[in-house]
Amino acid sequence: MHASHLGVLLSGLLVSAKSASASSILFSGGTIIAFDRATNSLDVIRDGSVLVTDDRITSVFAGSIPPSSVSIPSDVEEVDITNKILTPGFIDTHRHGWQTAYKTLGSNTSLVDYFNRFGEFPTAANYPFTPEEIYYSQLAGLYEALNAGVTTTLDHAHGTFSNATSSASFQASIDSGARVFWAYAFHELENYPLSEQFAHYRSIFTEAPHLNTPTTLGIAYDGFGPNPNQEIISTIISLTHETNASVLTTHSVQGPYGITNSPEDFAAQSLFTSLPPTTPIVFSHASFLSAVGAQLLRTYNHTISITPESEMHYGHTHPTSHLILDRASIGVDTHFTFSTDILTQTRMWLQSVRRLLYAEVLNRWQVPVNNPMSANQAFLLATRNGGLSLRREDLGIIAPGAKADLVIWDGGTGPNMWGWRDPVAAVVLHGNIGDVEGVVVDGRWKKRGGKLTDERFEDVKMKFAEVARRVQDRVVEAGVGLPGEGERFVVSGLEFGNSTVVDVQVGEGDGYGGLFL
Repeated sequence: MHASHLGVLLSGLLVSAKSASASSILFSGGTIIAFDRATNSLDVIRDGSVLVTDDRITSVFAGSIPPSSVSIPSDVEEVDITNKILTPGFIDTHRHGWQTAYKTLGSNTSLVDYFNRFGEFPTAANYPFTPEEIYYSQLAGLYEALNAGVTTTLDHAHGTFSNATSSASFQASIDSGARVFWAYAFHELENYPLSEQFAHYRSIFTEAPHLNTPTTLGIAYDGFGPNPNQEIISTIISLTHETNASVLTTHSVQGPYGITNSPEDFAAQSLFTSLPPTTPIVFSHASFLSAVGAQLLRTYNHTISITPESEMHYGHTHPTSHLILDRASIGVDTHFTFSTDILTQTRMWLQSVRRLLYAEVLNRWQVPVNNPMSANQAFLLATRNGGLSLRREDLGIIAPGAKADLVIWDGGTGPNMWGWRDPVAAVVLHGNIGDVEGVVVDGRWKKRGGKLTDERFEDVKMKFAEVARRVQDRVVEAGVGLPGEGERFVVSGLEFGNSTVVDVQVGEGDGYGGLFL
């Protein structure tokens, strides 16, 4: 990709961020949450060591003295992690990175409100982003993720409003240094026909600006059902084969919403067998997934991305997702609206599932004896399962041969981490973003000593502040509101209904209020 694709405005931004790096790093003295492939389970190693060579983990061993089979390079960078916890990086399997500039505008949105104001179609129609705005919004969002220990992101990149904005989003992903499965979203826009989108996707693949970086190129599309356009789907199948797309992802919100893109839709069109067997399919949300849909996922080895906070915030919920956790991972979704870190999402999901399954026993007028979901299982959803969702056995684990995507947790400076014994429980149930001391992606430091290492950090922070203000001013001025009386949801055709508003205030009023914009 050439700088001209982003316009003169971005011509100075296309040099990838430099990161402090070493050909070899030896982490020693800490508690390692490793993975034992032989037993397919977590393996905690106390006073352990991890050797990283280039972009891979080459050895994991107990103690600081390597076994005779392990050769430590003479120029190795030695990092003492005594009293710290070393984990694999978290994996986010659903995000829309370009939306960072909308931050705090959607704090009280429903899904209908989101579709009216913040999704790809109202944005393109009412307040389209410039390439510069897309670039900084995407980059700032990935900084936020890296800061929180999220090393891998599956980005359903529907900020593809033109060749220039698409290139800007992709380049920002590359420049971030994060591991990004950037899925080019194809959608029918008035001023950017699908034919141009397909051609541009091919040009990105051919020019390959992401070569030798952690970023890969995938595809996102939301028209697999209901009423699919077979010509478009045939083109997408061809593109997936031609480019060996790293992932195919789609939104699936069934039930009253009727945004199916369901496993049943894929089966009806023989997509599970016509798409490349090496390309994973990730069904984002999979709200109201059926038993048949779950069976299809297990048969063809594809997965769902559960976005706990999003699905509770917007109201599409996840009534059956706990029944398919063997084919599930954790995502964030619209991070401009709520928490951007996978740790928070994982903790929310863990406690939501516990509450749900406890209720089944209580509703039988019995007293629950066992806890239905463990901290270990939650940790696996946030790490190992994310890698498996992307068909990557080398992601989300600490084991020889795995990618060197690592997080160092401060194990004792903050009172929240004093006195821990079980490192998995310490991270999942007591840790927070402030405990993320270091982050390594592909063997390169992205956060160290509690600070991101990108030398452009301050410049990006200032530029993003300008971009966010411009974007937010346009949204507020446009004043797009909720649907009018008598309208119906365009996809399912069902009537709209009003949720009961709670009252938290003594006396008059309910305390709901408005946004402070």
